[in-house]
Amino acid sequence: MQPKTWKEWEKPKPVVELEAGIEKLRQKLPAAPTKEARDALEAQIREYEGALEQFTNHLYAHLGPWEEVLVARADARPYSLDYIGQIFSNFVELQGDRCGNVDNAIIGGPALMDGRPVMVLGHQKGRNATERVYRNFGMAKPEGYRKAIRLMEMADRFGLPVVTFVDTPAADPGVASEQRGISEAIAAAMLAMFGLRVPVVSVVIGEGGSGGAIGIACGNRVLMLEHAIYSVIPPEGCAAILWRDPEKGPQAAQALRLTAKDADRLGLIDEILPEPLGGAHRNPGEAAQTVKEAIARHLAELEKLSPEELHADRQKKFRDMGLALASARP
Repeated sequence: MQPKTWKEWEKPKPVVELEAGIEKLRQKLPAAPTKEARDALEAQIREYEGALEQFTNHLYAHLGPWEEVLVARADARPYSLDYIGQIFSNFVELQGDRCGNVDNAIIGGPALMDGRPVMVLGHQKGRNATERVYRNFGMAKPEGYRKAIRLMEMADRFGLPVVTFVDTPAADPGVASEQRGISEAIAAAMLAMFGLRVPVVSVVIGEGGSGGAIGIACGNRVLMLEHAIYSVIPPEGCAAILWRDPEKGPQAAQALRLTAKDADRLGLIDEILPEPLGGAHRNPGEAAQTVKEAIARHLAELEKLSPEELHADRQKKFRDMGLALASARP
């Protein structure tokens, strides 16, 4: 039976037992009566840690599409605000769509990256039940995309490069969002991004789901973390449509070609960013440094282009995607 969550997959019974064993041995260390006893405990801890690392290496060396989905959704995985906090300084979050509405699933505002002013946008999920409700599980409503448009237009007006972090299962599918024009809001956000005359770098850090993702991912450069996913629809939604059975999500994940390697092969992204062994959540600092270096490198390349060239480059990039996808059909 396929695991349904990241914890089910990454922490099966042997892993839980090894981690519990390591913790118990560490608790015994301070009370060790002799140096020999302490050395024996430390040797046993190293043995358990070696077994745990070996298991993790094996697990992540044989990831299939469904396992990539589970890792991309991991509760411990760094979110947009985590990356913003480690990559940028002086971040000032701006709220509201200037139409009387507030959305907390998309965050954004000006910041400094090594002293360089930029405009940062990103989807934001929650760590616990309260935060998830507050952030609507990272699924933006129309006002979220209208806020993004406002901030992107501000960036264009002041000549600020735009950096976006993509991490959403999809846009909000609720009736209220449909009534307030979620489809139009996403389309307007895409149109606004295509019209920008400043460099735009988008990074898929977790789930890149459906129109909810592409609404803030029309960049000159689209980067993707190694264990992120990028798809036209979540696997469970695809399975519900094709087979009337959301439980066939793993089968849909295989068919959707949603991994970073698939996106790179299909020409949808410009670079795959390697993650620490076991995923970005294992070493968030290292993951943030990798993302920062990649953003800085691509911005340096893009800043050599004129505003007109940046605009034309982005338009051509996404037109070429259509040709690449057409030729890649089975």
